[in-house]
Amino acid sequence: MRRGATGWLLVAVQAILIVALILLPPGSLWPTPTWVVGTSWAISVLGGAWAVWAALRLGDRLTPTPVPRDGGELRTDGPYAHVRHPIYTGVLLIVVGITLRNGSASALLLAVVTVGFFHAKADFEERLLAERFPDYRAYAADTPRFVPRPWRAVRRG
Repeated sequence: MRRGATGWLLVAVQAILIVALILLPPGSLWPTPTWVVGTSWAISVLGGAWAVWAALRLGDRLTPTPVPRDGGELRTDGPYAHVRHPIYTGVLLIVVGITLRNGSASALLLAVVTVGFFHAKADFEERLLAERFPDYRAYAADTPRFVPRPWRAVRRG
């Protein structure tokens, strides 16, 4: 399968996973008192804001697929100084928020599958980024994939 087709397939699977999670009926695996609902919304909003910040940093190089556009530069500043895939981090925070609000075993299972999916998608994207940008491997060795490490010095780009 061509890279472009694989990229669009990954986008489609991502959309299906997230829509399925949103449409799941609420469960009772854990209680969802007001503070859990409020916290889950805060996590989702934080994730959305983080993803938007990352998207804005990419500017006209932003693409819906994990295939990098020609002529771009490797971003290592802003949210990219904290994690290699800040848009994925933001989406995963949204998924955590939705899962907490839902409270079902199905939502929890789907969230775990979604995390696994994003690892596979990042693997695909990182192979392409390493081919495109000679400095990517050094950046990847120094920067976590999804979860920031606030106790470490931030790489400045």
